[in-house]
Amino acid sequence: MSDSLHTHKPGDGHDHSHKLQPVHKHSHGGDSCCASKAAPAPVHAHEDSCCSSKAAAPALVQLSEKTSADARLSSFRIEAMDCPTEQTLIQNKLGKLAGVQQLEFNLINRVLGVTHNLPGTEPITEAIKSLGMHAEPLEAGVDAPAPAAVKKHWWPLALSGVTALGAEVIHFTSAAPDWVVAIVALVSILSGGLGTYKKGWIALKNRNLNINALMSIAVTGAILIGQWPEAAMVMFLFTVAELIEARSLDRARNAISGLMQMTPEQATVLQADGSWREQEVKSVELGARVRVKPGERIALDGTVVSGNSTIDQAPITGESLPVEKTVGDKVFAGTINQAGSLEYTVTAAANNSTLARIIHAVEQAQGARAPTQRFVDQFSKIYTPAVFVFALAVAIIPPLFMGAAWFDWIYRALVLLVVACPCALVISTPVTIVSGLAAAARKGILVKGGVYLEGGFKLDYLALDKTGTITHGKPVQTDYLSLEPTADATAPAIAAALAGRSDHPVSLAIASAAVVKSFAALTVDNFAALGGRGVKGDINGKTYHLGNHRLVEELGLCSPQLEEKLFALEKQGKSVVLLLDSAGPLALFAVADTVKDTSREAIRQLHELGVKTLMLTGDNVHTAQAIAAQVGIDEARGDLLPTDKLQAIEDLYKQGYRVGMVGDGINDAPALARAEIGFAMAAAGTDTAIETADVALMDDDLRKIPAFISLSRNTASILKQNIALALVIKAIFLAVTFAGLATMWMAVFADMGVSLLVVFNGLRLLRK
Repeated sequence: MSDSLHTHKPGDGHDHSHKLQPVHKHSHGGDSCCASKAAPAPVHAHEDSCCSSKAAAPALVQLSEKTSADARLSSFRIEAMDCPTEQTLIQNKLGKLAGVQQLEFNLINRVLGVTHNLPGTEPITEAIKSLGMHAEPLEAGVDAPAPAAVKKHWWPLALSGVTALGAEVIHFTSAAPDWVVAIVALVSILSGGLGTYKKGWIALKNRNLNINALMSIAVTGAILIGQWPEAAMVMFLFTVAELIEARSLDRARNAISGLMQMTPEQATVLQADGSWREQEVKSVELGARVRVKPGERIALDGTVVSGNSTIDQAPITGESLPVEKTVGDKVFAGTINQAGSLEYTVTAAANNSTLARIIHAVEQAQGARAPTQRFVDQFSKIYTPAVFVFALAVAIIPPLFMGAAWFDWIYRALVLLVVACPCALVISTPVTIVSGLAAAARKGILVKGGVYLEGGFKLDYLALDKTGTITHGKPVQTDYLSLEPTADATAPAIAAALAGRSDHPVSLAIASAAVVKSFAALTVDNFAALGGRGVKGDINGKTYHLGNHRLVEELGLCSPQLEEKLFALEKQGKSVVLLLDSAGPLALFAVADTVKDTSREAIRQLHELGVKTLMLTGDNVHTAQAIAAQVGIDEARGDLLPTDKLQAIEDLYKQGYRVGMVGDGINDAPALARAEIGFAMAAAGTDTAIETADVALMDDDLRKIPAFISLSRNTASILKQNIALALVIKAIFLAVTFAGLATMWMAVFADMGVSLLVVFNGLRLLRK
């Protein structure tokens, strides 16, 4: 059958053999990981978990305008580098080193990439060593192993706590002279706070006022004015709170990296001699044949070549129900084989599986700072130095000019330094964003940056492609009508025989319907394609035509009654094909792209969230309106080219709307790039969709978009709660400090307590 049976226009949404190609995203005032191939750095938990007041730098830091031709990349594992505190120190230090042109930070794996033209790497390792960190060179072309968990001895912290409490008791009861109290307190400070002092000194040398520097100054000041018990208790409480916060932040960090542990280390692989043997997943080559038993996790991405089973794909797509798999279907690493035994051929290496790429994409997305995080970073840059200067003023001005007691006001200044630390503000945004990204990934929603996660709740219009997005993208036969009673029994088989000689989608739909109904195959002689009209052929010595409305007109076999039937079906957005012999029409077949079962519910949920919907398609207007009516879309536009879809998005922007776009074909790429957020139907891991989209729906389920918008609203709400909580509690405690009612250990509780509150509040997203 010729292509004329169902005419397509350029960009009509029917080319689904190609997925999206990379398109540079327009900037909408946020960091976009689509706008640059250099992804920003993630923000993570760390031993020194109270992050610097400095803003987290991007993952890729360009130190010179151009990279020289003789530049090379050296990679280093730095175990102590897992927070913007260390990143800022390293960036400032290496930025002054001649020959260093570019830095690339991977905080989740604690790896630093340095582009330089130095004769060796010794100057780099020495510079990092001066910051109190060890840089271990990594072999080129070899993936960095996962960072090892750093184990700390518990007894120094226990000793610090016991001696801090002892100093307080001795001082309160006057059981010993003051020099005994000082010695006991000093033991507490040295056993629990040496690490803080070391980090604080390094930060001060590099002109960086982070939490370690502020705490070191406060404790030292307390010692100088003779408050030994309080200095010890403050250092101990700070160390404990920091440890608790680090463990809390690890939960958010592990929510992403822990997914990789779902992939087994061994796979059962077919050997050259025909035997099956356990083999390390990393060593399995592409094209190898792997067997997986019921109950086992699938180790690698592949295509099923033998067996039938059901597979739990929740780690990839978020689907709650198992998916049937048979020969020719794709399987993904990390998913669970449930019912039967399967054999599949490997299509992706272990480090390039769909699960690995999802994890990598989300790791990168953690650093694409959301608007709230950028605001907090900028705010804290000014806030911390201002507080330090203000504390100095509090310590000096009242005694000098108002005759106040030096001891009292120096003490209040030290309390002020502790309580005013911006730690809670700085740490609240990344942990909330990471938790939101992890929660989305668990649902099969791959979000490419915090800017999109936070911005999703602002969408008030969603434009959708039709084919492959709202519909399945595969035409099926929807109607059959016999026009000649004597041919009722044979017409479907004759039509299927003619349609089976064509590869057109409409033809394939008619032929497939015949296969389902098990019609006997007929031989076609003298087959011929009729350009722009249909096909013809001889079956059992009789000539038949299978074609469109135009062919019927040319053969002079049309009638008013037939016209009425054709118009009624075409108005429903269906393509009509007729089977004819020399006497007239024998049967009528209608073919249409059917709506996905989930589309109606998704549109309903969007409307409940207050989001308006618009369908943009290259199909004719009748088809567009018919599909829109079926699913409840507010407005439909048809006969659109890719440039028309782009213009439709532009028009909505001009009206003041914040617009999202959903699509899956290359014809949707311009509109996806222009939209505030581009949602790609990722078909369970299509490379280009994952790389290009702002948000990828891993199982092509539109219901994930309202789920994403709801998650975005929760994320934005928690971010605002955390900022308000941190500022209000600090303001209250500052007032208490000026009233002379606050102590240093109370300040530690206030500061670190708020930090823990905002962390736990952010982690609530993981439960949703």
